[in-house]
Amino acid sequence: MQRAAQQDDRAQRQMRGKRLSRVLLCAAAVPAVLITAACSSGSGDSKGKGTDSSAQQSAGGGTQSSASASPTVQAAAYQKLPDACAVLSKKTLTGLVPKDTSGRKGGSDDPSSRGSCSWSSLDNNGVKGSQFRWLNVSLIRFDSDATRGAGETQAHTYFAQQVKDAESVPGAKNTKEVPLSGTGAEATAVRYDLKKKEGLFKQQTVVARVENVVVTLDYNGAGLAGEQTPDADDLTKAAENAIKEAVGAVRSANDSSSSTGSGAKTSASPSQSASKSPSKSASSSASPSKSATKKN
Repeated sequence: MQRAAQQDDRAQRQMRGKRLSRVLLCAAAVPAVLITAACSSGSGDSKGKGTDSSAQQSAGGGTQSSASASPTVQAAAYQKLPDACAVLSKKTLTGLVPKDTSGRKGGSDDPSSRGSCSWSSLDNNGVKGSQFRWLNVSLIRFDSDATRGAGETQAHTYFAQQVKDAESVPGAKNTKEVPLSGTGAEATAVRYDLKKKEGLFKQQTVVARVENVVVTLDYNGAGLAGEQTPDADDLTKAAENAIKEAVGAVRSANDSSSSTGSGAKTSASPSQSASKSPSKSASSSASPSKSATKKN
């Protein structure tokens, strides 16, 4: 009996030993699984963090790229032009060109950017001679453009070129430049004498810039067929008063629509429109200057 009990006890110990071995094996396996899981989790987190970092870098790069967009320029102050034939009142026109107050509008492919009008007056006094007057008003507006720059800057450049052209008319004598005040942002009058076969012409070219618009007024007078030559001072004063009125018309036309528009708006390059000679008799010889014919 004792021997049998010892055998049973041995058998039980062996069985417990086997169970303990299995338990130890399982216990040893659990940390390995946990470690593997932890490593896998860490690796996944690291990869996720890397992805997030890359995404952040990508987003940052995108933001930086969009922030460095092309530069804009200040929007042009004036967006339209008045009718060139309506910038002067009938009273003013009667004093300048008494025999022609209606005018002839010059051709323009874009009336919102350029326009012109001319008047030709011949007061025929028969054998006593005639008084001739010729008037031309041209308007040109510059839009702001990311490539060309602000409209006002372009207008200033054009203004300076118009004055230079008036000063360099072939055959001009006694040329005199007179800066004007109280007429737009900047204004200059250029006066000179021009001898033609019909007589001596007194020429006045007055150029004014108001914001992004340039107004050029050409006015000349002559006594034909023995008539007395008009006084240059009187003609110059009349021209200066007229261009102030024209500048006022530009401002009035934009009272309700100024300072609107896109600074990067693209527009066609402003150009001068051709001015037709106002009459067959005296106007062909009276169109006195390169400035007068080029500007429109």
